[in-house]
Amino acid sequence: MTFTAAGSAPPAPPDARFNWTLRVGAAACFIGHGALGLNQTSAWTAYFAVVGIDPGHAAALMPWVGAFDGAMALSVLYRPARAIVAYMAAWTVWTALLRPLAGESVWEAVERAGNYGVPLALLLCLRGGSLKAWLGAGFHEPLKGARRQTVAWVLRLTTVLLLVGHGMLQLSVRKPMFCAQYAMLGLPGAAVEPYFGAVELALALAVLLRPTRGLLFGVLGWKLATEALCPMAGLPVWVFIEHGGSYAAPLALAFLTPAPRATLSAPKSQSRATAHS
Repeated sequence: MTFTAAGSAPPAPPDARFNWTLRVGAAACFIGHGALGLNQTSAWTAYFAVVGIDPGHAAALMPWVGAFDGAMALSVLYRPARAIVAYMAAWTVWTALLRPLAGESVWEAVERAGNYGVPLALLLCLRGGSLKAWLGAGFHEPLKGARRQTVAWVLRLTTVLLLVGHGMLQLSVRKPMFCAQYAMLGLPGAAVEPYFGAVELALALAVLLRPTRGLLFGVLGWKLATEALCPMAGLPVWVFIEHGGSYAAPLALAFLTPAPRATLSAPKSQSRATAHS
């Protein structure tokens, strides 16, 4: 399936802003996650328990996990080696799966698609092959052909999944945290939560069917606005930063999506000349 929308101009090679969007998005996830680890977030004890680590040892390990996450974030910003980015993709998949393994809804793992989808897309943009290439840092530029199509679909599905996951958490799980956030805006939280979830499912379907630039920028604005409710409602600001992949995925996809070609009309002088010829 061709990613380019009908009637659009041929896609231009991605520039540095595309690569940096992926790098910053992946780094933000690890910065936020790392800060939560350094602050010994109590909710994490349930995830350590999945692998048999008791709360006391979990609290002692959290700062080490947080510090390592911070080192990975700095690495991807300074020198995004393919091996490092592969680790980041694998680690974020595992941390997302820990939530349903700890008894939470499977939609918690789906909603965190931005955490693992963005490093996966970044990995596909980096040159590999030899061991030296895996340890080095180099992008496929220009990103074109089948590789470009694959990266676009990874970002497209990432955006769809993070919207579906967040929407289903509001429609099926009905998290009290969301009710509190909407109530803070003066809305009846429990009453409006399903409607917000339905909006996100509609956005997900629209992105899946036809991800235009305007739509993707709209999704970006929606995610920034809804995730900003977390620190406003009293959660650590690191939670907002940790969801950096949820903002990077639609923005990076917008950079890969060609703008609609404007309808060009012939200059009036040319029209008159044609009429008199």
